Amino acid sequence: MKSDSSRRSFLAAGLALPAAGLATTTSRPDDPAPVPQRDAAPGKLTYRVLGKTGLKVTSVGFGCMITSDPTVITRAADMGINYFDTSRGYQHGQNERMVGAALGARRKNIILSSKVDARDKAGALQELDTSLRELGTDHLDIWHLHGKDKPEDISDELLDAQHTAKQQGKIRFIAVSTHQLPKVADRLLEAKVEVVTAAYNFTMDPSWGPAIEKLHAAGVGLVGMKVMAGGLRGRDPKPQMKRPDAPASALKWVLHNPGISTTVPSMTDNDQLDRNFRVMAETFSDSDAKILAAKLEEIGPYYCRMCGLCEGQCPKGLPVANMLRFVMYAEDYGQFALGREHFQALSAEHQSVRCNDCETCAIQCPYGVRVAERLTRGQSIFA
Repeated sequence: MKSDSSRRSFLAAGLALPAAGLATTTSRPDDPAPVPQRDAAPGKLTYRVLGKTGLKVTSVGFGCMITSDPTVITRAADMGINYFDTSRGYQHGQNERMVGAALGARRKNIILSSKVDARDKAGALQELDTSLRELGTDHLDIWHLHGKDKPEDISDELLDAQHTAKQQGKIRFIAVSTHQLPKVADRLLEAKVEVVTAAYNFTMDPSWGPAIEKLHAAGVGLVGMKVMAGGLRGRDPKPQMKRPDAPASALKWVLHNPGISTTVPSMTDNDQLDRNFRVMAETFSDSDAKILAAKLEEIGPYYCRMCGLCEGQCPKGLPVANMLRFVMYAEDYGQFALGREHFQALSAEHQSVRCNDCETCAIQCPYGVRVAERLTRGQSIFA
C-alpha cells in the first residue's frame, strides 16, 4: 500500500524533462456554418513537440468524446487549439461525423487523432476507412489502438494493420491509448509506437512518473487523458460551488510535467473551453497543490486510481477497474449513456453478477475506494 506522503509528494512534484518543436499541416473540405461570436478567452497558446513525430501541438488539446455541441469544437479550432482527439466508437460511431463537420476546412490547420477498437487486422483497416469517411479526410495524423491495458493486447497483428495503413498514406503516426501505462511501457517501446495517449492525473500512483520519463526519453510523444480525475464533480450536487478551481489546478498539474506533450480534456461547453485555454498561460503553484490535496481527500472513496492491483482478484471474475470507470462516466462525467454502453458490452455472465450477493468483498483497495459500494451502484443503475 502506498503511503499518503508518497502520494502527496507525487502530487506536488512532477518531472523535469526537456521539450522542443516543429510544425505540421494537413487537408480537408468546406467549413460548416459560422460559429456565434463570443469574446476571446484571456490567455495564450503554448506549444510542445509530440516526441519524434516533430508535430508542434498546443499543450491543451480537445478531447471530443462527450462533446455534443459542434460549435464548441469549431470555436476551439478558431482559437488556435490544434490537437483534436476522437474515436470510431465514441457516441455509437457518431462522434467522428460531428467532429469532421465541426472542423470543416479547419482540418488543414489541426492534428487529428482517432482510435480503433477492432481486434484483428482486417477489422481495424475497415474501421479506419469508416473513420476517414466520417471525418471527411483522406488521412489521420495519429491512429490509436484503443484501450490497450495489457502487453498482450498490443498484438503484432494490430501493429501490422497500423504499419499497412501508414504505408498506404492513410495515417501518419502509429499510437496506442492505455489506462495502465506502467504495465505496457516496455511493450510500447518494443513495438516502436510513436504516440501514446495515457490516463494521467494527480491521483495516480508514483509509478506513472518513471513510465512517462522512460517513454519521453525514447522520443515517444505522450498525450495525457483523464486529466481531470473523473471530472472532479465529487459527491457535491453543486461541485463548482465547492471547489471551482480544482479542474484548472488538475490540468496545470499534468502540464507541469514537460514529458506530456499535450492533453485531451473533455470539453462540452464554452465555459470549459475558456477555462482550459487560460490554463495554457498559467503555471502549477503551491496553491494548486493545496487545492488538489483537499480534492484528493474528497474523492478518495470513489475515484479509481487505475493502479491495477485489483486485477484478477474478484472471485466472480469482474473487471473491477473497468466497471469503476463506467460508474465514473455516469456519475462524475454526467454521461449515463456512455457508462451504460460500456456496461452492456460486458459478457452476459458479468452483467448478471450482483456484488451484494457476496457476504464480503474480496477487493480491498489500497487507496480506500469503496469498491463493493461503487460496483453495486453501477449494477443498480446500468442493469
